[in-house]
Amino acid sequence: MGARQKPFNLLRKSKIIAFSALLAVALARPQHQEDVVVVKETPSDNIGVGGYNYGYELSNGQHHEESAELTNAGTENEALAVRGSFGWVDPVTNQRYTVSYVADENGFHPVGEHLPSA
Repeated sequence: MGARQKPFNLLRKSKIIAFSALLAVALARPQHQEDVVVVKETPSDNIGVGGYNYGYELSNGQHHEESAELTNAGTENEALAVRGSFGWVDPVTNQRYTVSYVADENGFHPVGEHLPSA
């Protein structure tokens, strides 16, 4: 009878190990799928000459677009004039926020409905 008990114990231990492994895998999976952010789009045009433009959009509502133009090329006043916007969605209120901006020889100028105006 002792010989028959060994395979039974081995089978029982194997089942316990398999169940424990399955339980560990189930508990290790991401618990909140809304925390997973997917990059939806990343347009870009940057060859290193003159200006550039780029952007991205994420599945959680975050986005950023920006473009720059070289001004006064070849002079001591050469600079990039940058225009863009970025935004996000408040996860609690589901409200969208967007900030548009210009950055040039006159400084950085952000504009948004939620920002105080000068």
